[in-house]
Amino acid sequence: MPPIDRIRTIMVQLRDPQSGCAWDREQSFKTIAPYTIEEAYEVADACERGDLGDLKDELGDLLLQVVFHSRMAEECGAFDFDDVATAIADKMTRRHPHIFGDHPAEPASQWETIKAQERAEKAGSGALAGVALGLPALLRAEKLQKRAARVGFDWPDAAGPRTKIDEELEEVAAAAPAEREEEIGDLLFAVVNWARHLGIDAEAALRLANAKFERRFTAMETEAGGSIAGKALADQEELWLAAKRNERKP
Repeated sequence: MPPIDRIRTIMVQLRDPQSGCAWDREQSFKTIAPYTIEEAYEVADACERGDLGDLKDELGDLLLQVVFHSRMAEECGAFDFDDVATAIADKMTRRHPHIFGDHPAEPASQWETIKAQERAEKAGSGALAGVALGLPALLRAEKLQKRAARVGFDWPDAAGPRTKIDEELEEVAAAAPAEREEEIGDLLFAVVNWARHLGIDAEAALRLANAKFERRFTAMETEAGGSIAGKALADQEELWLAAKRNERKP
């Protein structure tokens, strides 16, 4: 039996109303969605670490999510795994007319043009339609901004969003406690906008910052004998500066 058929058969057995796994039978699209997102992040983590062994395992976990969703859809008569595979194959063929059609080689913008045409064919779709709510907030902010930019709603250069950051900082400082969450959100949105104009992926930049903080904090704990709890703030600051200095050593 081909591996893909084997995993599909396993999922059918897991979801069987009489003999299946109680946990798997209880799941729905909504309850499984967080696991799907988590598995996608674990794939990204394996890529970031360059661990191909882990990547194989994590891609399998992500594939299981596709099989799980497809099986639930099949049970309610909506679609099955073959329909999912057919739909993405059709989409990739449609979006690469210079490879699978009679068109000459097209610029990279052709991909976005075809995607825009596909969105336009969907009822009630505007420039911002289809940007998934489940995306990380920084990534979704960037995608919304890019969509708006395609129809001309954008700063001409990086100076605009940079000035906007100063404006948003002032609004955060002046905000009442009940208003601070919204104002901080506006500030973060402006930072993403500035990063986009500088050609920087804000989500990737924040991941790097997280990794750097984690690495330095761990170094602090190691230097302190396992924990910095109970140390004076001045001593913690010295440990932090030492961790930074050690990173810069050749």
